[in-house]
Amino acid sequence: MKFAFLLYEGVEPIDLAAIGVISMAKRVIPELSYLTVATDGALQRLSNGLRVAPDFTLDDCPDVDAIIVPGGPGWPDASEDIAIRSFLQRRSGSATLVSVCTGAMILATAGLLDGRVATTKCEVRAPEISPLAVLAREHPEVDARKALVVDSGAVITGGGVSLCIDAILHVLATRIGTDEAAEVARIIEYAHAWQANKARLPTLA
Repeated sequence: MKFAFLLYEGVEPIDLAAIGVISMAKRVIPELSYLTVATDGALQRLSNGLRVAPDFTLDDCPDVDAIIVPGGPGWPDASEDIAIRSFLQRRSGSATLVSVCTGAMILATAGLLDGRVATTKCEVRAPEISPLAVLAREHPEVDARKALVVDSGAVITGGGVSLCIDAILHVLATRIGTDEAAEVARIIEYAHAWQANKARLPTLA
């Protein structure tokens, strides 16, 4: 299974944990692979100033099985980027779209969550407004719910921040196998956290 991780200016660095899960999972599932993709080949500055070089541009990205759309403070600009929206719309028929954190807002703006149940980041520090509330207010065509993961088949939306780990574990469990995903959770020392998160938040399919 091949993943593409979308990069853009202002991605939250903790969402790179999604790539970290796949990297570690290769020890259990050697056929996994991943790449990074951005609008162009320039270094992408994340929200803390860290700069990351993409492997491919949106125009030359190879076929993949899943595209991970991360969140972060840069999501408003990314959601208005016509090239990003077009890329996601084009790939929606051939690749599973997996948003983590506020990456769901980018999918919503692209019209890819219309008529679907979806989740995104919920917890914030005042005076911030919960992205889940923003999703519900600005995209009434989306059924916004507080959840760990929402899996509608073609599109998967995950919860906020560190829950990007749970979203990727869910993808591995449902698309590859529950035993393999459990072993990945064990070797990244996340097994108990995963179970705790599944106990406190629903997984909706």
